[in-house]
Amino acid sequence: MSTYVLVHGGAHGGWCYAKVSPLLRSAGHEVYTPTLTGLGERSHLLHPGVDLNLHITDVVNVLHYEDLRDVILVGHSYGGMVITGVADRASDRIRHLVYLDAALPEDGESLASMNPLTMEPTYAGVRIVNDVELVLWPDPAADSYYGVTDPADVEWMRGRLTPHPWRSFAQPLRLRDAARVKRIPRTNINCTETLARRPPERQARAFDADNVWEINTGHDLMITEPRAVADLLLQIPKLPQGRHQPS
Repeated sequence: MSTYVLVHGGAHGGWCYAKVSPLLRSAGHEVYTPTLTGLGERSHLLHPGVDLNLHITDVVNVLHYEDLRDVILVGHSYGGMVITGVADRASDRIRHLVYLDAALPEDGESLASMNPLTMEPTYAGVRIVNDVELVLWPDPAADSYYGVTDPADVEWMRGRLTPHPWRSFAQPLRLRDAARVKRIPRTNINCTETLARRPPERQARAFDADNVWEINTGHDLMITEPRAVADLLLQIPKLPQGRHQPS
């Protein structure tokens, strides 16, 4: 049995893995889908101090208080920022990192600095509520970005999306031991639709992993292709777990 911790991306919550989690559990594995502070069912906990560091702490605390070890830690989209920070703080608890069409940050980078062209229009839609700058407000125009096209899935997703605190996108990731993080085995699962939109330097990162797989779908692959995602995640425990180091 393996333990999976699935971390969602911006404006989402643990709910977005509702189709993937049962497939992993039915194969005999343990699955956790934490929701980050201020989002999803924890949106009532939103406050001006919610940032990337707090979201990293959210997941580190799940690992600690549930006493999880040998974890396959998965992050989607903005969740790539979070799991990289978690790997830095709790590397002894992590067996493998999986980036689901996710941010692939280096030390000192923020999601906003990594994606200035796409994040600029995101910030243009900022609204301030109770002293919190919020972006990614639920809007039908966002459906095309998430890549969800099935009408039933769209309706289900729209009813659960929540605005996201900009501060977490703007805060740089600070790693205490970047070299140690890089020694953790990692897999990138890219989406064909979004891969083509990545600038050259980000495309290179998308292919820099021990294992690189691709699913021909849009950005929210855990909603649009849950079976394909689960099948690939189920391959992780079978892979050699030594980190490949480029020569």
